[in-house]
Amino acid sequence: MTEVGHQLAALTAAGHHLLPAQRWPGVRHPASGLTVVVGPGGVFLLGTTGWTDVSLTDDRALYGDRDVTDELMRLADLAYRSEGGFAEVGLAPGEVRPVVALPGHRDLDRRLGPVRLVGERDVSRHIASYGRRLTPTQVHQVLDRARVLFPPTGLPPTDGGREVLPSLDGPAEWPVDGPPQHQSPHTRPTPDATMRWPSPAPVEEWMAFLHPAQARLVHRSFNGPSRIRGAAGTGKTVVGLHRAAYLARSRPGAVLVTTVARTAPEVLRAQLGTMAPDVADRVEIVQVHTWAQQLLRTRGVPVHLDAPAARAAFDEVWRQLPADGWFARPDRRYWRDEITHVIKGRGLTSFQAYADLPRTGRRRRLDHAQRRDVWALSLAYEQQLRARGVHDRADVVLLAEAELRRAPLTGTYSAVVADDAQDLSVAIVRMLHLLVGDAPDGLTLVGDGQQAIYPSAYTLAEAGVSVAGRGVVLDVNHRNTTQIFTFAERLVSGDPVADIEGRTVLGEAPRQVVRSGARPVVQRCRSVASRDRAMIEQVRTVLATVGAAPGDIGVLCTSRRAAERAAAILHSVDIPVVLLDRYDGSSRDAVRVGTVRQATGLEFAHVLLPDVTPDLLADAVPPSTPTARETWDLTRRELYVAMTRARVALWVGVLTS
Repeated sequence: MTEVGHQLAALTAAGHHLLPAQRWPGVRHPASGLTVVVGPGGVFLLGTTGWTDVSLTDDRALYGDRDVTDELMRLADLAYRSEGGFAEVGLAPGEVRPVVALPGHRDLDRRLGPVRLVGERDVSRHIASYGRRLTPTQVHQVLDRARVLFPPTGLPPTDGGREVLPSLDGPAEWPVDGPPQHQSPHTRPTPDATMRWPSPAPVEEWMAFLHPAQARLVHRSFNGPSRIRGAAGTGKTVVGLHRAAYLARSRPGAVLVTTVARTAPEVLRAQLGTMAPDVADRVEIVQVHTWAQQLLRTRGVPVHLDAPAARAAFDEVWRQLPADGWFARPDRRYWRDEITHVIKGRGLTSFQAYADLPRTGRRRRLDHAQRRDVWALSLAYEQQLRARGVHDRADVVLLAEAELRRAPLTGTYSAVVADDAQDLSVAIVRMLHLLVGDAPDGLTLVGDGQQAIYPSAYTLAEAGVSVAGRGVVLDVNHRNTTQIFTFAERLVSGDPVADIEGRTVLGEAPRQVVRSGARPVVQRCRSVASRDRAMIEQVRTVLATVGAAPGDIGVLCTSRRAAERAAAILHSVDIPVVLLDRYDGSSRDAVRVGTVRQATGLEFAHVLLPDVTPDLLADAVPPSTPTARETWDLTRRELYVAMTRARVALWVGVLTS
């Protein structure tokens, strides 16, 4: 038995399966061969050759006087083209790895482009190093697919009579899954109804195996900006993260992933390190306003972002309004949001532009005179900011956009994936679009209008971006149980949403919620003290469950002050806690406590909402005034987002007096 044979025998004893004697197209040496290894660590296309004394430089491989780099890259091409076929059973791109074993070498581990070069005595150790990324059930599903894609030598790979892997010698025509711009190197058979997809595993474990529709979308190509949408729990963020890793593998340059929540980047970076460690250093994950600040800092543009000082500036202007004016005093936050999100979020510079604006998503109608008053309020606020020498978050984006127009940032990013697209502003979308333009697969917007937690809506047309024919819907909820999603959806089912593509819809429920479980618990309490005791008792009940860990619990509150108070209460009874703004995505030894907005993009097995008021529940009567109704709808959408973070159970504490 050859040395590689001994190595493969060791792998079979560890639960790996071998499909040997495959052809390795394009390699001229007669002793070359290919073994497909399927196991807990994914799929490995293991190429072997009789090449001895191969010399390696940074980007070339030489066998004697012959440059064999291109021949090695044929194995990478084969791996790339087979990813689409494996996506049919849910294997994520990146889990198909081209590996070449070089004879006569030991303790060798080099990367040549996407191909890993190892010594012939290092094969089993290298493959075993990937650990357990697939469950036994998933391994067998992938193995069955591998037998279709890689039949014994001499037989073409087929699926129902159709060849499923394109020839490496030239282009081929393949079935198209979607509109004409999508080219996919695989067919799309009807999935076996008995297949089992990922169950209520945490998002951190969705690193290698997805639902086939999700895996296909990760691998899909678009001829311009694209949009991924879907109801809560359909896996948009997971798909977006996998797509960023896929794009980083398939093109030069870095990939930028942006979020709205300040707490999300640390968690997503931890997830990416597990999902795709090979490209983690080429995917930059950052909160979008932080990215804008970093750009301005590197360009030497002075900026002083100070949120408390900006609020004080607005408060000062508000106090100077005439007492008998038409502005409703209780609605101060509404008019500050009007300036921040409607006016500055679009970068409006003239009253006429504001006068003509449809104000998409705002219920309170304004006549021409009222708009002039709001515009005057906006100008006064700007004067206060400048007088104090501070900027707000909208200023940071507008300054960054202007800087990119002055001196484009070319060649840095090959792609941008923007999560929480529904909560971006027009100016943010313009800024991100400037980084990649309309390049194929350049800009991917991920989000759902029903989960918008910021006031005012926008359309992509306002930002000069079109995703026509390049929008994809994920419509299967994999996170929640039917009981949790149905309970949460009642909060938003009648709330009209202005979608970024210009449509107004009454929510978009998933086509299917795949799991069932316990009904959410609403516990009504007559005092703050009794509600605090109920929250503590609920946490202790969860922790008493077999297999439960503190990190499985998320306590989500409507304000930072309430979150800090909840954390202090739990800490006082020796329950370990970590605030979400300090959470790095890796710890499971503390209950995670934070605000609803901080939890955007995250998920938990158990969610507790300890500070809900009765007027926000599903059967509550909405306020009568337009401004109050808009605020009420927005708050209920925030609760919807919070409730749909739960995979297993939901508890709601309501103060009734």
